[in-house]
Amino acid sequence: MHTVAFETLGCKLNFSETSSIKRDFENTGFEVVGFHNRSDIYVINTCSVTNDANSSCRKTVRRALRRNPDAFVAVIGCYAQLKPGEIAAIEGVDVVLGAKEKFKLLDYFDDFTKQEKTLIYRDDVNQAVDFHNAFSSDDRTRAFLKIQDGCSYSCSFCTIPLARGKSRSPKISTVVRNAEQLVREGYKEIVVTGVNAGDFGSGREENFYMLLKSLDHLEGLERIRVSSIEPNLLHNEIIDLAAGSEKIQPHFHIPLQSGSDHMLGLMRRRYKSDLYRMRIERIRSQIPEACIGVDVITGHPGETDGHFAESYEFIDSLDISYLHVFTFSERPDTHALNLEPVIPVPERKERTHKLRRLSEKKRFAFDSRFSDTVRPVLFESENTNGFIKGWTDNYVRVAVPYNPVLENRIIPVELGKRSKDGFLFGKIDREYLEMETSIASITE
Repeated sequence: MHTVAFETLGCKLNFSETSSIKRDFENTGFEVVGFHNRSDIYVINTCSVTNDANSSCRKTVRRALRRNPDAFVAVIGCYAQLKPGEIAAIEGVDVVLGAKEKFKLLDYFDDFTKQEKTLIYRDDVNQAVDFHNAFSSDDRTRAFLKIQDGCSYSCSFCTIPLARGKSRSPKISTVVRNAEQLVREGYKEIVVTGVNAGDFGSGREENFYMLLKSLDHLEGLERIRVSSIEPNLLHNEIIDLAAGSEKIQPHFHIPLQSGSDHMLGLMRRRYKSDLYRMRIERIRSQIPEACIGVDVITGHPGETDGHFAESYEFIDSLDISYLHVFTFSERPDTHALNLEPVIPVPERKERTHKLRRLSEKKRFAFDSRFSDTVRPVLFESENTNGFIKGWTDNYVRVAVPYNPVLENRIIPVELGKRSKDGFLFGKIDREYLEMETSIASITE
């Protein structure tokens, strides 16, 4: 029996796709092992978003070959689609599979013997039109369910449309069927994810709101979380649906990229700052305790000191919970390369540093609001230095003394002080814990 190991670089969507490819191997009789183990086959699912895509890929290939110099190495995914030649030049890589081909590895090879020359399977022009269902099943508590792929937007800084093709999605009935399987497997929370998840159903009569309504009615599913949604697609009816739902979690991650309208225009974004503010205010009025995360890019070409100051002030004025800050990096074949002035890299990093400090301040303020309150926490399975951790409904990280009974259970927890590592210490009512322990012993 051949062994196969997987490594995923990048986003939650990549993780869900890796899991689906892994299941295909398992169903064909392969033994899946950890990437840190010696294996006959190593599959590396790459990302094109990070600055060091080439370096990360090269290091990962070397790690694999150190464990088994004779292993078959396949590199797939977004970076493979965009830069197949660069990957093929990495010593030890046997095959490179682009966006359409990454799900066909088992179709191309039977014995997975090492190749004398790296093979490349990739369309020169990405015409990916098929939708491949995918969901992760590694974590025992949360599953990432792919509902959409590709993107039909043309943001100035982004290569994802080149790597993944145009926006496409399955029917609601297909997504619900996949969700039902995850519920049967024991998952308490499903995170719906995609390149542009809010664009679900584009070109059809179905839409993202209708999908959420269908999932909200799914028996046995306890939590629904949305990974990310564009502000122009986060319509009021979606916010109102979340406000009235017991399953849709009070947590929104909404890309902004810049708080300057001038920069939003240069970035080819489909909204202005006033619409973004309206979305935040609507959430706060309907769901006051919601966690709101924001994506921001610093140092995009054209971002003068004045534009950055305008963006910083706008973000600071918003009642949000945390930021994901990305330092702009040049991407081949993107519109941003045509724009000026080009911001020096040290200045880009300084702006990133300033916004990350702002994020720490906002995250601390948001988490601290919930000290001395009780919130439902879905616990994970790892024992970390005597603690078990989990997330509240509104995405506050919580830790309590480790008890295996808590694994994959949603438990009311009294939240305490915030640790220096960014989580709140929690306390579970003793009688409630004893009751849960009794139930667990009976069910086992």
